[in-house]
Amino acid sequence: MEQRKYKTIGDLEDKYIGKLGTSERERYEFELSMEILGEKLKRIRKEKNLTQEQLGKLIGVQKAQISKLESGASSATISTITKVFKALNARVKLQIEIEDETELALS
Repeated sequence: MEQRKYKTIGDLEDKYIGKLGTSERERYEFELSMEILGEKLKRIRKEKNLTQEQLGKLIGVQKAQISKLESGASSATISTITKVFKALNARVKLQIEIEDETELALS
């Protein structure tokens, strides 16, 4: 059996997407974060038995904006994201990692 050269998903990401700090990797990480955020938004919205249109009306945006958020196709402002989760009675935490690896958490 052939021995694998990669030990972690990070090794594969480094090789096929780009090393941490490169524009390609930053774009990948951002898109992945938006996709995860969208999935959480969709799950919570459905748990609350709301349509995209109903949620949009609660925060003053069109159904299309909610759809874009849920699909990860929108780079919404923090303000919009906060309004959406507040309308869903969900608590939002923002975590910021600084280059020296110190972490800040905002609630």
